[in-house]
Amino acid sequence: MRDVLPDIERWRSSGEKVALATVVKAVGSSPRRMGAKMAVSESGAMTGSVSGGCVEADVVLHALDVLESGEPRLIQYGISDEQAFDVGLACGGMIDVYIEPLEPVPSPADGKPVTARAR
Repeated sequence: MRDVLPDIERWRSSGEKVALATVVKAVGSSPRRMGAKMAVSESGAMTGSVSGGCVEADVVLHALDVLESGEPRLIQYGISDEQAFDVGLACGGMIDVYIEPLEPVPSPADGKPVTARAR
């Protein structure tokens, strides 16, 4: 989360909505482990990675839908080891990615900055 937090805070300070994608399950050979995060702004900017580049474009599309609907979703990506070479992926395996909108965080009474938090 530390690697995506500066961009999340920058986007939010400029008034943009942000979605957070998290790998919640990784099976077999997958490029990123459980807990890997990627953030997407409502303008389509992204930071972080959930798969090392294999599915990020699709995650961005889902994240934009999540921001529009306000509803989180769980997306499963997977490919058999036999198919991996045919589609140009370096690994087979499977990942489940949970995508959620980050709620606006109100400013505290003491005026100290507040970091983003997921629902």
